[in-house]
Amino acid sequence: MKVFKFGGASVSSVDRIKNVGEIIRQNSDASLMIIISAMGKTTNALEKVVDSFFAGKKEEALSLFQAVKQNHLTTAKYLLITSYNQTLEELVNFFTEVEWLLHDKPVQDYDYYYDQVVCVGELLSTCIVSAYLNESGITNQWLDVRDILRTDDNFRDAGICWDVTVENLAKSPISSSSGIFITQGFIGSTDENESTTLGREGSDYSAAIFANLLNAQSLTIWKDVEGVMSADPKEFPAATFIDALSYNEVIEMAFYGAQVIHPKTIKPLQNKKIPLLVKCFTNPSAAGTIISLKNAKGLPPIVVVKQFQVLLHLHTHDFSFVGEKPMSRFYEILSEVKIKPNLIQTGAVSLQVCFDDKAEKIDKIAVAAGDFFEVQLEKGLTLLTIRHYTKELLEEMCLGKDVVFRQQSKETVQVLYHA
Repeated sequence: MKVFKFGGASVSSVDRIKNVGEIIRQNSDASLMIIISAMGKTTNALEKVVDSFFAGKKEEALSLFQAVKQNHLTTAKYLLITSYNQTLEELVNFFTEVEWLLHDKPVQDYDYYYDQVVCVGELLSTCIVSAYLNESGITNQWLDVRDILRTDDNFRDAGICWDVTVENLAKSPISSSSGIFITQGFIGSTDENESTTLGREGSDYSAAIFANLLNAQSLTIWKDVEGVMSADPKEFPAATFIDALSYNEVIEMAFYGAQVIHPKTIKPLQNKKIPLLVKCFTNPSAAGTIISLKNAKGLPPIVVVKQFQVLLHLHTHDFSFVGEKPMSRFYEILSEVKIKPNLIQTGAVSLQVCFDDKAEKIDKIAVAAGDFFEVQLEKGLTLLTIRHYTKELLEEMCLGKDVVFRQQSKETVQVLYHA
């Protein structure tokens, strides 16, 4: 068994879906578990639907969802011939699930509604791609991943219930037959059959879970770049290709915000020593990047830039030391709000913490921390991280920047500055 994961860009148009079909055809001599993301920018579009719904703008939400529906219907119309009518019935069932919800008024948290709506993107894309492959002579079985991946109810960042997931997998067609299976990334479900998501860009993690549970030979993630690059080539045209990386290096890159691999992806693979390949769907014959236990030497500087950062300045009320009790309570707040800091710097009586600027969560932290800290917010910041940095590159990238502070170790430097 091999596991393939195709991201949204790889299925963003009729031609690209046909290209995915050719890649699968060329690899159809092996059993394949194929994880597919929502098409193109569908997840972004569905997020806007949720925003409008939660703001009480029902008609706007329904109008935005209508655009998502039409996009998928058009794609299906141009891709499918013999199976169009059957696929249309399946798509309409998914549409109806969302529209029923949008006609109600929100009575639960935003994150709950986010997961119920946004999950439909993966269901729609896989439904269409599976039908196209079957029409093209690539026989496959479509699976609803929510019947397999059991999670807790931590909506938008759900944790996997491994024991139940293993039981569900054993009852699924995957355990009793070989061939090609198509399912969704990014989503799962609770004991109450409520949809959950595994965190933004969580399809990589879904693929790693299946690779682990199926003892796969390998996991291949298909992207629109030739492999892992030293920086985002869209921002840094001089970014270089990296042909091999260790699990540990990729975990570090993901931790600091590199968008190549979802942060949770590596552990399930590392536990069973399953190699991860990052390959280009527009040039499938290229070698790509291999990620494994083997340490890679002579790596170039690896640059990660995260925009839209906010810095919390926390100062004790009475100039007492930032001790164990305030710090412990602060971390409890972060856990309650479900947000992870990107950078922390402590002093004797102060604490500075950098986060992605998620306004609702930041406001909750500021209010709660105000019980034992004086709190100030500083917005409009950018966080630069360079792994394997050189002095020259650091100076070049900080030139002319209004730097707030920086942290530096032998391998990594992080600089927070005004955008």
